[in-house]
Amino acid sequence: MTLKQKLRSKRPTIGSWLSFDHPGTTEIMARSGFEWLVADMEHTATTNEGLGRIIQIVELAGCTPLVRVASNDSVAIKHAMDLGSHGVLVPMVCTRQDAENAARALHYPAGTRGVGLFRAQRYGLGFQTYKEWAARESILIVQIEHYRGVENLGEILSLEAVDGFIVGPYDLSGSIGDPGNFENPRFVSCLTEIERVAKEHQKPGGYHLVHPDPAGKQLSDCLERGYRFIAYSTEMLLLSTRVQSEIEGLRARGQI
Repeated sequence: MTLKQKLRSKRPTIGSWLSFDHPGTTEIMARSGFEWLVADMEHTATTNEGLGRIIQIVELAGCTPLVRVASNDSVAIKHAMDLGSHGVLVPMVCTRQDAENAARALHYPAGTRGVGLFRAQRYGLGFQTYKEWAARESILIVQIEHYRGVENLGEILSLEAVDGFIVGPYDLSGSIGDPGNFENPRFVSCLTEIERVAKEHQKPGGYHLVHPDPAGKQLSDCLERGYRFIAYSTEMLLLSTRVQSEIEGLRARGQI
C-alpha cells in the first residue's frame, strides 16, 4: 500500500525528519523502519544538489521520500518533485488560497507545474509513466502552524487536492506569542479545534513529535486523539539526545 493510499484509508503512518544532508545518516534513517522521511529545506543548510542525494537514497532504500519546501513557492515545489519526491509538505498554510496555490504548483496539466525531464521522469525516458503516477500518487500535506491556519482549517481541508495536514507545534505556539509552551491554554484550544475540524472533514491529520519519546506516551496520545500522519523526531535530535544521554551516563559513573 502506498503512502497516498494509507492517508486515504486513515491508516496510521509513522515517519521522521531529515535535517542533515549526509548520505550515511540518511541511509541509516531510511533503513531503520520509518515508512517515510521528510527532507527539510526550510530550516537546514541542505542545497538542491543535496536534496537530490537525499531523495535518491531514501527511495532506493524502499522508504517514501517527501520534502518540506522552504516556502509555498511553485519553483521549490517543482524542484522537489522533479528530483523524485513523492510529495511535499508546505509550511505556513493559513488560507484556502495558500492551499490552492500549493496544489496548482504540485500538479500538471490542470495545475501550473512546469513540464520538464529529470530524475523523476527517468531522465527523459519515462515521462508518460511518471505523468500517470504523479496524477495518482503525488501527495500534498499542508502545515498548520499559525492560529490563522486553525481559523481557516475547514476551508483548507475542503480542498480535494489536500491529502492531509500536519501540525507544527513550535510555530503554532509562536503564532500565539508563546513559542515552545505547549501547555498554554490557547495552544491547547487550537489543538482541540484542529482535531474537531479534521474529524468533521475526514482528512488525515498529522503532528510533529519533535523530541524523541522513548516511553511512547506522546505517540500513543497522538494516535488516541486521531492523528494518523506522525513525524517522529528528527535524525538530528535522535543523535544529539542519545549522545548526551551516553555522556551523562559516563559522567555519573565517574568514567569521564
